[in-house]
Amino acid sequence: MPFTLTPTYDENPRLRELVTRLRDYLDGELADYEAKLGLTHESRYTRDVLEPVWRRSRELGFYGIHLPPEHGGQGLSFTELGALKEEVGASGRVLQLSVLGDMGGPLRAGSILRYATREQLDRYLLPVIRAERACCFSLTETGAGSDVRAMTTTATPDGEGWRITGHKVFSSAGPFADFSVLIARVAGSDAYAAFLVDLDSPGCTVRDAETPMSGQHIESDIILDDCYVGPGQLLGEVGDGLRIGLGRVTANRLLHCPTVLGLTRRALALTLDFARTREVFGGPLAALQSIQHKVADMATGYYAARSMTYDGLAALDAGGRPRAEAFMSKLFVAETAFRIADEAVQIHGKAGLVRGSEVEWLFRSLRMFRVLTGSSEIQKNAIAHQLFLGDRN
Repeated sequence: MPFTLTPTYDENPRLRELVTRLRDYLDGELADYEAKLGLTHESRYTRDVLEPVWRRSRELGFYGIHLPPEHGGQGLSFTELGALKEEVGASGRVLQLSVLGDMGGPLRAGSILRYATREQLDRYLLPVIRAERACCFSLTETGAGSDVRAMTTTATPDGEGWRITGHKVFSSAGPFADFSVLIARVAGSDAYAAFLVDLDSPGCTVRDAETPMSGQHIESDIILDDCYVGPGQLLGEVGDGLRIGLGRVTANRLLHCPTVLGLTRRALALTLDFARTREVFGGPLAALQSIQHKVADMATGYYAARSMTYDGLAALDAGGRPRAEAFMSKLFVAETAFRIADEAVQIHGKAGLVRGSEVEWLFRSLRMFRVLTGSSEIQKNAIAHQLFLGDRN
Protein backbone atom coordinates (compact mmCIF):
# COMPACT_ATOMS: atom_id res chain seq x y z
CA MET A 1 0.00 0.00 0.00
CA PRO A 2 1.92 3.11 -1.22
CA PHE A 3 1.98 6.21 0.97
CA THR A 4 -0.06 9.20 -0.16
CA LEU A 5 -2.47 11.69 1.37
CA THR A 6 -4.66 11.53 -1.75
CA PRO A 7 -5.13 7.84 -2.69
CA THR A 8 -6.12 7.24 -6.33
CA TYR A 9 -7.19 3.56 -6.23
CA ASP A 10 -6.10 2.97 -9.82
CA GLU A 11 -6.22 -0.78 -9.22
CA ASN A 12 -9.98 -0.57 -8.57
CA PRO A 13 -11.79 1.48 -11.26
CA ARG A 14 -15.13 1.39 -9.43
CA LEU A 15 -13.61 2.69 -6.21
CA ARG A 16 -11.54 5.30 -8.09
CA GLU A 17 -14.70 6.67 -9.68
CA LEU A 18 -16.60 6.66 -6.39
CA VAL A 19 -13.81 8.45 -4.52
CA THR A 20 -13.55 11.09 -7.26
CA ARG A 21 -17.29 11.80 -7.15
CA LEU A 22 -17.33 11.75 -3.35
CA ARG A 23 -14.49 14.28 -3.12
CA ASP A 24 -16.29 16.54 -5.60
CA TYR A 25 -19.45 16.44 -3.48
CA LEU A 26 -17.66 16.95 -0.17
CA ASP A 27 -15.44 19.80 -1.38
CA GLY A 28 -18.08 21.43 -3.56
CA GLU A 29 -21.81 21.16 -2.96
CA LEU A 30 -21.66 20.08 0.69
CA ALA A 31 -18.98 22.64 1.57
CA ASP A 32 -21.12 25.38 0.02
CA TYR A 33 -24.22 24.18 1.92
CA GLU A 34 -22.38 24.28 5.25
CA ALA A 35 -20.90 27.71 4.52
CA LYS A 36 -24.32 29.11 3.59
CA LEU A 37 -25.68 27.97 6.97
CA GLY A 38 -22.58 29.02 8.90
CA LEU A 39 -22.17 25.58 10.44
CA THR A 40 -19.29 24.63 12.70
CA HIS A 41 -18.46 21.32 14.37
CA GLU A 42 -20.09 22.62 17.55
CA SER A 43 -23.29 23.91 15.96
CA ARG A 44 -26.64 22.60 17.11
CA TYR A 45 -28.45 21.40 14.03
CA THR A 46 -31.89 19.97 13.45
CA ARG A 47 -33.64 17.64 11.03
CA ASP A 48 -34.28 20.65 8.76
CA VAL A 49 -30.52 20.96 8.30
CA LEU A 50 -29.77 17.26 8.01
CA GLU A 51 -32.57 15.93 5.81
CA PRO A 52 -31.42 17.76 2.65
CA VAL A 53 -27.98 16.19 3.08
CA TRP A 54 -29.45 12.71 3.59
CA ARG A 55 -31.64 13.06 0.49
CA ARG A 56 -28.90 14.53 -1.70
CA SER A 57 -26.40 11.90 -0.59
CA ARG A 58 -29.02 9.27 -1.41
CA GLU A 59 -29.59 10.80 -4.87
CA LEU A 60 -25.85 10.67 -5.52
CA GLY A 61 -25.71 7.04 -4.44
CA PHE A 62 -23.60 7.48 -1.30
CA TYR A 63 -26.24 7.14 1.42
CA GLY A 64 -26.34 3.41 2.10
CA ILE A 65 -23.89 2.61 -0.68
CA HIS A 66 -22.54 -0.37 1.26
CA LEU A 67 -25.93 -2.14 1.20
CA PRO A 68 -26.83 -4.84 -1.33
CA PRO A 69 -28.46 -3.71 -4.60
CA GLU A 70 -31.93 -4.81 -3.49
CA HIS A 71 -31.75 -2.05 -0.86
CA GLY A 72 -30.37 0.57 -3.23
CA GLY A 73 -26.67 0.10 -2.48
CA GLN A 74 -23.73 -1.22 -4.47
CA GLY A 75 -22.74 -4.07 -2.17
CA LEU A 76 -19.33 -2.62 -1.42
CA SER A 77 -16.52 -4.72 -0.01
CA PHE A 78 -15.25 -3.84 3.46
CA THR A 79 -12.13 -2.36 1.87
CA GLU A 80 -14.14 -0.15 -0.47
CA LEU A 81 -16.41 1.06 2.34
CA GLY A 82 -13.34 1.77 4.48
CA ALA A 83 -11.84 3.88 1.71
CA LEU A 84 -15.01 5.98 1.42
CA LYS A 85 -15.22 6.42 5.19
CA GLU A 86 -11.62 7.62 5.20
CA GLU A 87 -12.36 10.17 2.47
CA VAL A 88 -15.34 11.49 4.42
CA GLY A 89 -13.20 11.80 7.56
CA ALA A 90 -10.45 13.61 5.66
CA SER A 91 -12.84 16.14 4.12
CA GLY A 92 -13.13 18.49 7.07
CA ARG A 93 -16.89 18.69 6.54
CA VAL A 94 -19.10 19.42 9.55
CA LEU A 95 -21.88 17.12 8.32
CA GLN A 96 -19.54 14.36 7.19
CA LEU A 97 -21.33 11.68 9.22
CA SER A 98 -24.54 12.28 7.26
CA VAL A 99 -23.09 11.45 3.84
CA LEU A 100 -22.73 7.66 4.05
CA GLY A 101 -25.33 7.29 6.79
CA ASP A 102 -23.12 6.88 9.87
CA MET A 103 -25.24 9.22 11.95
CA GLY A 104 -28.73 7.78 12.24
CA GLY A 105 -28.77 6.32 8.74
CA PRO A 106 -28.11 3.10 6.80
CA LEU A 107 -24.69 2.44 8.32
CA ARG A 108 -26.40 2.35 11.70
CA ALA A 109 -29.36 0.24 10.57
CA GLY A 110 -27.83 -2.01 7.94
CA SER A 111 -26.32 -4.58 10.28
CA ILE A 112 -29.71 -5.39 11.85
CA LEU A 113 -31.71 -5.91 8.65
CA ARG A 114 -31.41 -9.68 8.92
CA TYR A 115 -33.15 -9.72 12.31
CA ALA A 116 -36.16 -7.67 11.19
CA THR A 117 -39.58 -8.97 10.26
CA ARG A 118 -41.27 -7.77 7.07
CA GLU A 119 -43.38 -5.38 9.13
CA GLN A 120 -40.32 -3.99 10.91
CA LEU A 121 -38.52 -3.50 7.63
CA ASP A 122 -41.44 -1.57 6.17
CA ARG A 123 -42.15 0.51 9.26
CA TYR A 124 -38.66 1.23 10.58
CA LEU A 125 -35.60 0.20 8.59
CA LEU A 126 -36.42 0.72 4.91
CA PRO A 127 -37.51 4.34 5.59
CA VAL A 128 -34.09 4.88 7.19
CA ILE A 129 -32.40 3.56 4.06
CA ARG A 130 -34.60 5.87 1.92
CA ALA A 131 -33.51 8.88 4.03
CA GLU A 132 -37.06 9.36 5.34
CA ARG A 133 -36.48 8.39 8.97
CA ALA A 134 -33.50 8.27 11.35
CA CYS A 135 -32.57 5.93 14.15
CA CYS A 136 -30.25 5.95 17.13
CA PHE A 137 -28.66 3.09 19.02
CA SER A 138 -29.09 2.79 22.79
CA LEU A 139 -26.84 0.34 24.61
CA THR A 140 -24.57 2.35 26.92
CA GLU A 141 -25.54 3.35 30.46
CA THR A 142 -23.70 5.41 33.04
CA GLY A 143 -22.60 2.27 34.89
CA ALA A 144 -22.46 0.01 31.85
CA GLY A 145 -19.96 1.03 29.20
CA SER A 146 -17.39 -1.63 28.38
CA ASP A 147 -19.16 -3.90 30.88
CA VAL A 148 -22.45 -4.00 28.99
CA ARG A 149 -23.84 -6.80 31.16
CA ALA A 150 -24.01 -4.32 34.03
CA MET A 151 -26.94 -2.52 32.35
CA THR A 152 -29.97 -1.93 34.53
CA THR A 153 -32.54 -1.02 31.86
CA THR A 154 -35.20 -3.68 32.22
CA ALA A 155 -37.95 -4.99 29.95
CA THR A 156 -40.83 -6.56 31.88
CA PRO A 157 -43.41 -8.69 30.01
CA ASP A 158 -46.88 -7.13 29.89
CA GLY A 159 -49.38 -9.26 28.02
CA GLU A 160 -47.96 -9.76 24.55
CA GLY A 161 -45.78 -6.65 24.89
CA TRP A 162 -43.21 -5.20 27.29
CA ARG A 163 -42.76 -2.35 29.75
CA ILE A 164 -39.28 -0.84 29.64
CA THR A 165 -37.70 1.24 32.39
CA GLY A 166 -34.15 2.56 32.37
CA HIS A 167 -31.75 5.32 31.36
CA LYS A 168 -29.48 5.11 28.30
CA VAL A 169 -26.67 7.61 27.65
CA PHE A 170 -24.66 8.64 24.60
CA SER A 171 -27.27 7.57 22.07
CA SER A 172 -25.66 8.89 18.89
CA ALA A 173 -28.13 10.69 16.58
CA GLY A 174 -30.66 10.78 19.43
CA PRO A 175 -31.43 14.52 19.04
CA PHE A 176 -32.89 13.97 15.57
CA ALA A 177 -33.87 10.28 15.54
CA ASP A 178 -37.39 8.87 15.16
CA PHE A 179 -36.72 5.60 16.95
CA SER A 180 -34.07 3.77 18.92
CA VAL A 181 -32.64 0.30 18.61
CA LEU A 182 -32.57 -0.24 22.37
CA ILE A 183 -31.08 -3.11 24.35
CA ALA A 184 -32.55 -4.12 27.71
CA ARG A 185 -32.26 -6.93 30.22
CA VAL A 186 -35.35 -9.11 30.43
CA ALA A 187 -36.80 -8.93 33.94
CA GLY A 188 -36.17 -11.98 36.09
CA SER A 189 -33.58 -13.51 33.76
CA ASP A 190 -30.05 -13.18 32.41
CA ALA A 191 -31.35 -12.73 28.87
CA TYR A 192 -31.16 -9.51 26.85
CA ALA A 193 -33.48 -8.32 24.11
CA ALA A 194 -33.44 -5.62 21.45
CA PHE A 195 -36.44 -3.39 20.82
CA LEU A 196 -37.43 -0.80 18.23
CA VAL A 197 -38.65 2.02 20.46
CA ASP A 198 -40.49 5.01 18.98
CA LEU A 199 -39.02 8.03 20.70
CA ASP A 200 -42.36 9.82 20.89
CA SER A 201 -43.92 6.95 22.86
CA PRO A 202 -45.56 7.69 26.24
CA GLY A 203 -42.98 7.09 28.96
CA CYS A 204 -40.01 7.80 26.65
CA THR A 205 -38.08 11.05 27.06
CA VAL A 206 -35.22 12.25 24.86
CA ARG A 207 -32.93 14.61 26.75
CA ASP A 208 -29.74 16.44 25.83
CA ALA A 209 -26.74 14.34 26.76
CA GLU A 210 -23.63 15.69 28.40
CA THR A 211 -21.58 17.47 25.75
CA PRO A 212 -18.48 15.44 24.81
CA MET A 213 -15.09 17.11 24.54
CA SER A 214 -15.51 17.33 20.75
CA GLY A 215 -18.26 19.87 21.43
CA GLN A 216 -20.68 18.14 19.06
CA HIS A 217 -24.38 18.04 19.92
CA ILE A 218 -25.17 14.65 18.41
CA GLU A 219 -25.86 12.55 21.53
CA SER A 220 -28.92 12.10 23.71
CA ASP A 221 -29.98 10.42 26.90
CA ILE A 222 -32.97 8.13 26.39
CA ILE A 223 -35.04 7.83 29.57
CA LEU A 224 -37.78 5.21 29.79
CA ASP A 225 -40.35 5.11 32.56
CA ASP A 226 -42.72 2.17 32.15
CA CYS A 227 -42.62 2.70 28.38
CA TYR A 228 -44.81 0.17 26.56
CA VAL A 229 -43.65 -1.53 23.37
CA GLY A 230 -45.75 -4.00 21.46
CA PRO A 231 -44.81 -7.52 20.40
CA GLY A 232 -44.02 -6.26 16.89
CA GLN A 233 -41.25 -4.09 18.28
CA LEU A 234 -39.11 -6.95 19.59
CA LEU A 235 -36.18 -7.22 17.19
CA GLY A 236 -35.09 -10.81 16.74
CA GLU A 237 -35.75 -13.15 19.65
CA VAL A 238 -35.42 -12.80 23.41
CA GLY A 239 -31.79 -13.61 24.09
CA ASP A 240 -30.55 -11.93 20.88
CA GLY A 241 -30.08 -8.53 22.53
CA LEU A 242 -26.32 -8.53 23.03
CA ARG A 243 -25.76 -10.29 19.72
CA ILE A 244 -27.65 -7.50 18.00
CA GLY A 245 -26.11 -4.80 20.16
CA LEU A 246 -22.59 -5.97 19.61
CA GLY A 247 -23.23 -7.56 16.20
CA ARG A 248 -20.57 -7.72 13.53
CA VAL A 249 -18.11 -6.72 16.23
CA THR A 250 -14.91 -7.41 14.31
CA ALA A 251 -16.13 -5.68 11.15
CA ASN A 252 -17.47 -2.66 13.05
CA ARG A 253 -14.28 -2.34 15.08
CA LEU A 254 -12.21 -2.27 11.90
CA LEU A 255 -14.62 0.08 10.13
CA HIS A 256 -14.32 2.69 12.87
CA CYS A 257 -10.64 2.98 12.02
CA PRO A 258 -10.88 4.50 8.49
CA THR A 259 -12.94 7.43 9.78
CA VAL A 260 -10.25 8.12 12.37
CA LEU A 261 -7.56 7.71 9.73
CA GLY A 262 -9.38 10.32 7.67
CA LEU A 263 -9.40 12.79 10.56
CA THR A 264 -5.71 12.02 11.12
CA ARG A 265 -4.97 12.60 7.44
CA ARG A 266 -6.72 15.93 7.71
CA ALA A 267 -4.57 16.91 10.71
CA LEU A 268 -1.42 15.92 8.84
CA ALA A 269 -2.43 17.82 5.70
CA LEU A 270 -3.25 20.96 7.70
CA THR A 271 0.11 20.70 9.45
CA LEU A 272 2.04 20.38 6.19
CA ASP A 273 0.25 23.41 4.75
CA PHE A 274 0.89 25.43 7.91
CA ALA A 275 4.59 24.51 8.03
CA ARG A 276 5.04 25.47 4.37
CA THR A 277 3.48 28.92 4.78
CA ARG A 278 4.34 29.97 8.35
CA GLU A 279 7.38 32.26 8.33
CA VAL A 280 9.84 32.07 11.24
CA PHE A 281 13.38 33.41 11.50
CA GLY A 282 13.33 34.57 7.88
CA GLY A 283 12.11 31.33 6.35
CA PRO A 284 9.27 28.78 6.32
CA LEU A 285 8.67 26.67 9.42
CA ALA A 286 9.14 23.61 7.21
CA ALA A 287 12.83 24.49 6.75
CA LEU A 288 13.57 23.66 10.40
CA GLN A 289 14.94 20.15 10.85
CA SER A 290 13.05 19.75 14.14
CA ILE A 291 9.77 20.30 12.25
CA GLN A 292 10.84 17.99 9.43
CA HIS A 293 11.51 15.20 11.91
CA LYS A 294 8.13 15.69 13.55
CA VAL A 295 6.18 15.51 10.29
CA ALA A 296 8.25 12.50 9.20
CA ASP A 297 7.21 10.66 12.35
CA MET A 298 3.59 11.76 11.88
CA ALA A 299 3.47 10.51 8.29
CA THR A 300 5.15 7.23 9.20
CA GLY A 301 2.67 6.60 12.01
CA TYR A 302 -0.26 7.34 9.71
CA TYR A 303 1.09 4.98 7.04
CA ALA A 304 1.59 2.18 9.55
CA ALA A 305 -1.89 2.61 11.05
CA ARG A 306 -3.49 2.74 7.62
CA SER A 307 -1.64 -0.33 6.39
CA MET A 308 -2.70 -2.29 9.46
CA THR A 309 -6.35 -1.31 9.05
CA TYR A 310 -6.63 -2.15 5.38
CA ASP A 311 -4.84 -5.44 5.90
CA GLY A 312 -7.57 -6.36 8.39
CA LEU A 313 -10.32 -5.21 6.00
CA ALA A 314 -8.78 -7.28 3.21
CA ALA A 315 -8.84 -10.32 5.51
CA LEU A 316 -12.56 -9.74 6.11
CA ASP A 317 -13.17 -9.50 2.38
CA ALA A 318 -11.36 -12.82 1.94
CA GLY A 319 -13.74 -14.46 4.40
CA GLY A 320 -11.39 -14.46 7.39
CA ARG A 321 -12.06 -13.63 11.04
CA PRO A 322 -9.25 -11.22 11.95
CA ARG A 323 -10.27 -10.81 15.60
CA ALA A 324 -6.83 -10.13 17.07
CA GLU A 325 -6.01 -7.90 14.12
CA ALA A 326 -9.16 -5.86 14.68
CA PHE A 327 -8.28 -5.28 18.33
CA MET A 328 -4.71 -4.38 17.34
CA SER A 329 -5.91 -1.98 14.65
CA LYS A 330 -8.32 -0.20 17.00
CA LEU A 331 -5.56 0.14 19.61
CA PHE A 332 -2.83 1.28 17.23
CA VAL A 333 -5.00 3.62 15.18
CA ALA A 334 -6.41 5.32 18.29
CA GLU A 335 -3.06 5.82 19.97
CA THR A 336 -1.24 6.84 16.78
CA ALA A 337 -3.96 9.25 15.70
CA PHE A 338 -3.80 11.05 19.02
CA ARG A 339 -0.01 11.34 18.89
CA ILE A 340 -0.26 12.82 15.42
CA ALA A 341 -2.95 15.28 16.53
CA ASP A 342 -0.81 16.26 19.52
CA GLU A 343 2.16 17.00 17.26
CA ALA A 344 -0.13 18.92 14.90
CA VAL A 345 -1.09 21.24 17.76
CA GLN A 346 2.56 21.56 18.80
CA ILE A 347 3.67 22.56 15.31
CA HIS A 348 0.81 25.04 14.95
CA GLY A 349 1.86 26.70 18.22
CA LYS A 350 -0.54 29.40 19.36
CA ALA A 351 -2.66 28.86 16.26
CA GLY A 352 -3.24 25.29 17.40
CA LEU A 353 -4.42 26.35 20.85
CA VAL A 354 -7.22 28.63 19.72
CA ARG A 355 -10.68 27.26 20.45
CA GLY A 356 -12.48 26.76 17.19
CA SER A 357 -9.47 26.26 14.96
CA GLU A 358 -9.77 23.05 12.97
CA VAL A 359 -6.59 21.45 14.27
CA GLU A 360 -7.69 22.13 17.86
CA TRP A 361 -11.03 20.44 17.16
CA LEU A 362 -9.27 17.47 15.57
CA PHE A 363 -7.10 17.12 18.67
CA ARG A 364 -10.16 16.95 20.92
CA SER A 365 -12.01 14.57 18.63
CA LEU A 366 -9.13 12.16 18.16
CA ARG A 367 -8.50 12.08 21.90
CA MET A 368 -11.98 10.65 22.34
CA PHE A 369 -11.29 7.64 20.13
CA ARG A 370 -8.88 6.24 22.72
CA VAL A 371 -12.00 5.62 24.83
CA LEU A 372 -14.91 5.36 22.40
CA THR A 373 -15.95 1.99 20.94
CA GLY A 374 -13.77 0.24 23.50
CA SER A 375 -10.92 1.91 25.37
CA SER A 376 -7.29 1.16 24.58
CA GLU A 377 -7.08 -0.84 27.79
CA ILE A 378 -10.00 -3.02 26.69
CA GLN A 379 -8.28 -3.62 23.35
CA LYS A 380 -5.10 -4.70 25.13
CA ASN A 381 -7.05 -7.11 27.32
CA ALA A 382 -8.60 -8.65 24.21
CA ILE A 383 -5.29 -8.88 22.37
CA ALA A 384 -3.69 -10.69 25.31
CA HIS A 385 -6.70 -13.00 25.51
CA GLN A 386 -6.32 -13.86 21.84
CA LEU A 387 -2.58 -14.48 22.22
CA PHE A 388 -2.96 -16.80 25.20
CA LEU A 389 -6.11 -18.66 24.13
CA GLY A 390 -6.16 -18.24 20.36
CA ASP A 391 -8.63 -20.52 18.62
CA ARG A 392 -9.52 -22.31 21.83
CA ASN A 393 -12.05 -19.59 22.62
